[in-house]
Amino acid sequence: MKILVTGATGFIGSVFSRLALNRGHTIAGMMLPKETPPAHVPVNDKMIWLKGALAELPWPEIEKFKPDVCVHFAWIATPGVYLESPENEDYLRWSLDLVQRLRGIGTNHIVGVGTCIEYKITNTPLCEDTTPVDPTTLYSRCKNALRETLEAEARRDGWSFCWGRVFYPYGVGEHPARLCSALIQKFRRGEKLMLKTPHSTKDYIYIEDLAEAILLTVEKKFTGAINWGTGQGISVRQIADTVAAMLGHPELVEEVTPSEADPLGFVVADATRLHSLGWHPRHTLKLGLAKLSQAVR
Repeated sequence: MKILVTGATGFIGSVFSRLALNRGHTIAGMMLPKETPPAHVPVNDKMIWLKGALAELPWPEIEKFKPDVCVHFAWIATPGVYLESPENEDYLRWSLDLVQRLRGIGTNHIVGVGTCIEYKITNTPLCEDTTPVDPTTLYSRCKNALRETLEAEARRDGWSFCWGRVFYPYGVGEHPARLCSALIQKFRRGEKLMLKTPHSTKDYIYIEDLAEAILLTVEKKFTGAINWGTGQGISVRQIADTVAAMLGHPELVEEVTPSEADPLGFVVADATRLHSLGWHPRHTLKLGLAKLSQAVR
């Protein structure tokens, strides 16, 4: 399969590209003009790097590649910035233009990458068919607007569209400010952690398992909405205790009393649909954190 991957140098896109190459697919990976290919993505004749921003894509090269499918990862994702950044509206506009032009060159399958926080948080597992959609940030509203527009266009024009909602990825290559990496660094410095929302529970999925889930979705040519999560909830306290124990400092984890409420206190996938494709996670929390710990310095 010939796969165009936007955001191919990013945390998720690069691991997806590596896995897809290992499975024999041909990849055209988009990267910004000043970027260099990630070291962990193999160098071979099935990996083609194309330089350009989402606002100015190298269309002659994309047309020459003629992708069977596009997996669209590229979006603003900077921790502490992305949720309300005005750039989200730019990415929405650029993404709609991307799909329109891909359709014009005959790409008949589009895989959009959404977010679990498009859902209304109900304190129950989030299901593609039954959980209401209620995005509350500019990021999630723009993602949801992209989904709604492309779903309508796919129905009208008869092409194939999949919308995958990513839950909470972690692992080697993540931004150092993300929770797991930040905890590893903090405990290595011997610093105490006071948890404000210790019972906040999320669906954490190891990056390699997430890439497997996305690639399987692509290979099965799945259409419609699908959750890319494990179906298992893990609390902040569980993560903190696991990291602290692993680094030999279990005494560094404490809780604020009383604990604070988290508006996103339970964000866990109903993973029935993903499991029905044959996907199951290979990494336990302990294994995933051990791999991350070896990489974070």
